[in-house]
Amino acid sequence: MSDVNRTVQKWHASFRKGTDFDSWGQLVEAIDEYQILARQLQKEVQSTNSSDFTEEQKKNLGKIATCLEMRSASLQCTQSKEEFKLEDLKKLEPIINNILTYNKEFPFDVQPVPLRKILAPGEEENLELEEEDDAAAGAGSTEAFPPRAPGTLLPRLPSEPGMTLLTVRIEKIGLKDAGQCIDPYMSISVKDMNGVDLNPMQDTPVATRKEDTYIHFNVDVEIQKHIEKLPKGAAIFFEFKHYKPKKRFTSTKCFAFMEMDEIKPGPIVIELYKKPTDFKRKKLQLLTKKPLYLHLHQTLHKDS
Repeated sequence: MSDVNRTVQKWHASFRKGTDFDSWGQLVEAIDEYQILARQLQKEVQSTNSSDFTEEQKKNLGKIATCLEMRSASLQCTQSKEEFKLEDLKKLEPIINNILTYNKEFPFDVQPVPLRKILAPGEEENLELEEEDDAAAGAGSTEAFPPRAPGTLLPRLPSEPGMTLLTVRIEKIGLKDAGQCIDPYMSISVKDMNGVDLNPMQDTPVATRKEDTYIHFNVDVEIQKHIEKLPKGAAIFFEFKHYKPKKRFTSTKCFAFMEMDEIKPGPIVIELYKKPTDFKRKKLQLLTKKPLYLHLHQTLHKDS
């Protein structure tokens, strides 16, 4: 069996796994599976040195990735009017399974996720050396950029007796060039003291409201572990990301973090640090001397 057939088989198995979880009501697992697969498909679509798939096949793979993102968004937002149903997603199974021979019309009127470079953590630092080199590029620009795929926020975990869950509301971030940031969003991760992931990373949807030196998010993030199960020295990281049109990739601008002793109900304001994100918290450099911060509000849910 050729490598490309093996890849398609792997995608098909992942697709089935996601739809199985979805039909069993295991929504967190389904969302994870859908998002991992969507990312793999997007990487294939964006790969310039791959001749395994024709342009038409790549277009279909991109559209499948969009549908996976849409189904994830529907599962996360139960009030969504634009619901993308499981039975609709299942119609794509024969397409992904037979992507090399499929030649019919795509069943849904969707567009592939915009072509944007997906970078591994740390990769972007090699591509750009200064922190605000294209702040001016976004200023006064009227070009309409295609929206990012929906955010990847996960639902709250089921409660457990005696255990505490944390909801962090990201209210706003203060930046001197807030108005010039294109498609700004936050990536939230939970790391141990060695920088190892303790939770799946979550992305907020793109912030839509900018005002003076603030970008407003007003979005709730459900931390995917009971507080009592977080190891000593763990921290919750917030990475602020935005799109750089000149370089055609999404870049981390700065980051903030909250340590375990800072977890308490109510508002909290935390400092912003220069990238690259230092998950081990060894070499921290403040982003600015100005009084600009990340504004959060914490809610603790304890099941007695």
